[in-house]
Amino acid sequence: MSQVKPSLPKGTRDFLPQQMYRRQFVMDTLRSVFESFGYQPVETPSIEKLSVLSGKYGDEGEQLIFKVLRRGTGLEDLLKDRDDFVVKEYGELVNEALRYDLTVPFSRVVAMHQSELVLPFKRYQMQPVWRADRPQRGRYREFYQCDIDSVGTSAMLADAETIAVVYHALVKLGFEKFVIRLNNRKILNGVLENAGIQGPKGDAALLTIDKLDKIGLSGVHNELVQRGFSESQAAKILSVIEMDGSAGGILQKVEQALNPSETLREGLAETREILSFLPSLQVPAEVVKVDLCLARGLGYYTGPIFESVVEEPKIGSITGGGRYDGLVGMFLGRDIPATGTSFGIERIIDVMTQLEMFPGEEGGTQVLVLIFDASTQTDSLAFTQELRNSGVRAESFLEVAKLKKQFSYADKKGIPFVVIIGPDEAAENKVTVRDMSSGQQVTHAHDNALEFFADRFVNSET
Repeated sequence: MSQVKPSLPKGTRDFLPQQMYRRQFVMDTLRSVFESFGYQPVETPSIEKLSVLSGKYGDEGEQLIFKVLRRGTGLEDLLKDRDDFVVKEYGELVNEALRYDLTVPFSRVVAMHQSELVLPFKRYQMQPVWRADRPQRGRYREFYQCDIDSVGTSAMLADAETIAVVYHALVKLGFEKFVIRLNNRKILNGVLENAGIQGPKGDAALLTIDKLDKIGLSGVHNELVQRGFSESQAAKILSVIEMDGSAGGILQKVEQALNPSETLREGLAETREILSFLPSLQVPAEVVKVDLCLARGLGYYTGPIFESVVEEPKIGSITGGGRYDGLVGMFLGRDIPATGTSFGIERIIDVMTQLEMFPGEEGGTQVLVLIFDASTQTDSLAFTQELRNSGVRAESFLEVAKLKKQFSYADKKGIPFVVIIGPDEAAENKVTVRDMSSGQQVTHAHDNALEFFADRFVNSET
């Protein structure tokens, strides 16, 4: 058999145990917060009909959809040596695609299973998505998304609760310095209307405004002009979106500075209502900032939008979402209100790793029971199982080998305790416990040893 050089497709990664423990810690923590708020788990297929995904992500997003080529089209030979090739337009040759995000597939789920769901329906979902992007540091073609959504209510409390979930989840993960930015597409549309901009041109303006963090105010001004807006229109937009101050103060400034259209009034009222709920949900006022620069580039947002940003390191948003009352209706022919947010699992893990926020013991075996020799192997296996039954993560060495080799195994894996059951211990129903960090060894009665480990690893966690 010829040797195959091991390699990965571009923009993908393997996750070894230490990385997986950290990912599981983040996901388990988020899951516990989601379920405490009444959200339920959902999963969808990796592949969706192309018709389901198309037309939902804007022009830039459309280019990043991984399309699946139907077999028997005659194009396989053209593609077999081009692992970076993205199929774009082949008509009927392509009718399926890899999942681009979790929101659109979830909207399809609601449309297909509406009779089985109790509305309002609150769901969470953690699954990989795929983007035909150019791989670079911090950007991958395959990565996990994590979403929560509330479907079936237009109440602003659903949006406020989404913000509360973000706050409590980040606090439980250990974040201390972060800001939740809040805006409303209706406010932005009102700003554009006051500048004489509506329709598709408004969408183009929002895409530019959304780049403010990257290109600055002057960059936004220049790009607006390059897109065909007048100097006067660009100036009117910038005069509003750069407003600063307290949440209530900014909303009052907008109200006073612009002609209050119906769209703008709705946006201001919705934002004020969301802010009124947050104290009862134990979200501190200083954490939430009304930021008129926030636009969220995706085209399906219809109302409140929000994202969270950590102060250090400068990595961009770690959560982001908003209200999308029209998306589910694209599959039903009638609107069903919905709101939600995504948690950037990859960025959260990167930040927590950089800031050393993960607990010292991230998972893995807590106790290794050595195999002293063949005569005591069954005693060692039995004690290992008793540890597992008590809730301790334990393993036996899988071979009868020199003790030095077994100790080395424990040391390399970072296992904190080793148990030795030799002929003397087996005869007296005792075990010897070695603390690998200090090297101290203590011989315990069998039951006392089980109690020691339960107190150390199980009872301390409850």
